[in-house]
Amino acid sequence: MSAPISNVRPDPDSVLADIVDYVRDYRIDGALALETARHCLIDTLGCGLEALTYPACTKLMGPIVPGTIVPNGAKVPGTSFQLDPVQAAFNIGAMIRWLDFNDTWLAAEWGHPSDNLGGILATADWLSRSAIAAGKAPLAMKDVLIAMIKAHEIQGCIALENSFNKVGLDHVLLVKLASTAVVGQLIGLTRDELINAVSQAFVDGHALRTYRHAPNTGSRKSWAAGDATSRAVRLALIAKTGEMGYPSVLTAKTWGFYDVLFKGNAFQFQRPYGSYVMENVLFKISFPAEFHAQTAVEAAMKLHAQLNAAGRSADDISKITIRTHEAAIRIIDKKGPLNNPADRDHCIQYMIAVPLIHGRLTAADYEDSIAQDPRIDVLRAKMECVEDPQFTQDYHDPEKRSIANALTVEFNDGSSFDEVIVEYPIGHKRRREDGIPLLVEKFKTNLARRFPVKQQLAILDVSLDQARVEAMPVNEYVDLYVI
Repeated sequence: MSAPISNVRPDPDSVLADIVDYVRDYRIDGALALETARHCLIDTLGCGLEALTYPACTKLMGPIVPGTIVPNGAKVPGTSFQLDPVQAAFNIGAMIRWLDFNDTWLAAEWGHPSDNLGGILATADWLSRSAIAAGKAPLAMKDVLIAMIKAHEIQGCIALENSFNKVGLDHVLLVKLASTAVVGQLIGLTRDELINAVSQAFVDGHALRTYRHAPNTGSRKSWAAGDATSRAVRLALIAKTGEMGYPSVLTAKTWGFYDVLFKGNAFQFQRPYGSYVMENVLFKISFPAEFHAQTAVEAAMKLHAQLNAAGRSADDISKITIRTHEAAIRIIDKKGPLNNPADRDHCIQYMIAVPLIHGRLTAADYEDSIAQDPRIDVLRAKMECVEDPQFTQDYHDPEKRSIANALTVEFNDGSSFDEVIVEYPIGHKRRREDGIPLLVEKFKTNLARRFPVKQQLAILDVSLDQARVEAMPVNEYVDLYVI
């Protein structure tokens, strides 16, 4: 006979307790983390403003029921919408991720920690407007920055050693988890309630990665994070009602997350939670491209200049060798037809071909009007990806965290250019001195897409001043972005 199943309710899994205790108790006061969070804030909102110029994104925006306005609800930057915090989180999360231009974290799992801003900003804005209506004090933007740092840390530290993509799960699982934890803290959950909420995030259904990969690559990858961060707000609000949680959601035999979805393996951790991830996050500054290709695009831009200087064109190229790291080959080495913008911005060959031909790579270059140029597919067919084991090792090295690509161009006449190698993209921590001024210029460009000059200047006046941003009430800062 089989042994009876114990029905003694266990203590919470240590992974749940560690997340909750970090969110509740860890003090964030480091200047580097807070300053980087401010840069992350403006860059992320700017990415959302650019996305609002694309009908494919804006068709998903607004309330679920048209015309709905929520008194004291959260406002959606760049729009006139005022929504409940769950739907506002979806709106903000979808717009900031739409063009694949917000920050990135690369490790055993990859992802975009600023995706969590959807839930954080929507919740903080709703809480602030509700507090003012009740005669209480609103949250300050420093509360938002601290929540961003902690969400980055939860998502990024789990990603360091644990690959969800290798079991077919999408990285937005970690957005849902991190957002649930920090949003739950913002709405005032007790420790037990917050453990319940975080357990619910693991119990939840999880997205497959199929929408990111051939032959099914599609636009869900642009709103999946909005879906995840909005679901987190919903789960936190459910926990606020006193709804129970599931303490051994990870470790329960047969029915727990590890056995059902992680091949029986427990999570591994490289470091305790602190502020490491925000301080080391990768910004996408120059190109809206999947991050494993950022350095390849930089190299292609250099090669375009060399082609011009030598009086050559892409038509003269016979072969391009892409020396790269394993993750790039697994995710964005793609042959055959590319069916839509989501397909193209996850193809390293496409992201190299466009700058070689045109000397640029913008979000518009993924649209059909550019992709129909036959020269792009001709050039793609001449490219070959080759893994460099040292590049792969340096990619995982916590002291380097490089994302190296190297391009060698050979010509029809048998000649070639010297290999062009770029190890660290402009958005890397090692290149902050060069990168941050460009990040600010990117923000200014994105503000100009949506607002008149007076409003642009009002946003910039506050956003570039660390002390003023931290002290400003959340609702007042969000109001700067309202149309």
